[in-house]
Amino acid sequence: MNPENQFDFWLGEWNCTWADDGKATNHVLRIMNDKVIQENFDGAGLIGMSVSVYDPERKLWCQTWVDNNGSYLDFTGKFENEKMILSRDAIVKGEACKQRMVWYNIQADEFDWNWERSDDGGNTWRVLWQIKYKRK
Repeated sequence: MNPENQFDFWLGEWNCTWADDGKATNHVLRIMNDKVIQENFDGAGLIGMSVSVYDPERKLWCQTWVDNNGSYLDFTGKFENEKMILSRDAIVKGEACKQRMVWYNIQADEFDWNWERSDDGGNTWRVLWQIKYKRK
């Protein structure tokens, strides 16, 4: 598969659910001559947008996320072993940690997504938020 197409599974209109009653929608599309993937997330009071591009020099995906809480997050990563994993070094409440997003169980019309944190440099990860995506 061409690395520039590794995120194609994410394209489209999605219903997102988590925990007992969390709900959102996510619209993911290609823009800028199909070189940029734009995400538009809306749910549970969180409105966010990301842009993702494949960097052929580093052979990495790069993503920037912004939202209505004033968050700015930047990630890099790869598609390997049937999972897309993007991670970053972060400071949360004064403490250094790693954060990552994992897209997995990828099928044509659904997949799972985790928001995870590591406090030991990436040796062990805790799932902080798990979302189930189903195509509209």
